[in-house]
Amino acid sequence: MSRTPINELTDGMTLGQSFQAADKQLRVNRQGGKYILLKLSDRTGTIAAMMWNADEAVFDRFDRGDFIHCQGRTQVHNGALQIIVTDIERMDSGEVSADDFERFDAQQVQRNVTRLKELLATVSQPWLGRLAEAYLSDEEFVAGFSQAAAAVSNHHAFPGGLLEHTVNMMELVRLIAPRYSELDTDLLMMGAFLHDLGKIDELKSSGEISYTDRGQLIGHIVIGIQLLGTKIDQVEQITGEVFPATLRYHLEHLIVSHHGVLEYGSPKIPVTLEAVALHHIDNLDAKLASYTSIIERDIAADGNWTNYHPAIGRKLWKKS
Repeated sequence: MSRTPINELTDGMTLGQSFQAADKQLRVNRQGGKYILLKLSDRTGTIAAMMWNADEAVFDRFDRGDFIHCQGRTQVHNGALQIIVTDIERMDSGEVSADDFERFDAQQVQRNVTRLKELLATVSQPWLGRLAEAYLSDEEFVAGFSQAAAAVSNHHAFPGGLLEHTVNMMELVRLIAPRYSELDTDLLMMGAFLHDLGKIDELKSSGEISYTDRGQLIGHIVIGIQLLGTKIDQVEQITGEVFPATLRYHLEHLIVSHHGVLEYGSPKIPVTLEAVALHHIDNLDAKLASYTSIIERDIAADGNWTNYHPAIGRKLWKKS
């Protein structure tokens, strides 16, 4: 069954095709009428959808994560494309092509895993090298890391996105650190590797990306600190020696301060040069990925500028 990918939809299209129901909510409007608010997804992204004059019977036809066949049309609302759905029917997984919905790029992930190992191999400080090996020798950890997303929606929000974001940051460390002799390159490299590892358990990457119960209750910073403690314990058991306390504190500080400010969830603001650098490297890669995604998804008629996006407080210049 042919279908138009979400990233190729345009205003005014009549649709009759499959999507995956990423989310659904039954709501009541001011007049007391009921409607269904949807988030539909495929391999290329997500799109909001609305079904007016709906009821519980329609709402109960399908669950979150199900494949559904939607009849409707596209329209622009407040500068964003959405779908007005007129009919919904649940589909069996055998009725859709997995290639239309699978967002995991196994070949790219393998390339990123290989590069991750190469970058960690440049760490010459013995204790940090042993710590890196404790992570890489854990097959369950590597498998989870390979599948994890970096976010639900903001940046690198796809299976394998956390690994890509991490490798990008480590590549930036290789470029930036040699220009500042005051920086400890090995420490900064490990900070880039460790900073978001808690997201492996904070987010669920199979199906639609969402927060796990542990993620909601604890968050990736605390989970990352707990994981670091476990791996340090393993290194101590292997070596029979105590991991240097000051080095551990610096690694922990890199994790807890990488958001940069308290308002964004960091328990501590950066107070070491490596932590300051890590925060800005993280922010650079995340912002460029997020803004690039905005440009790619934009449907503004103006060829040079995107629509105004309230979340970032600006329009963006599109590539010529």
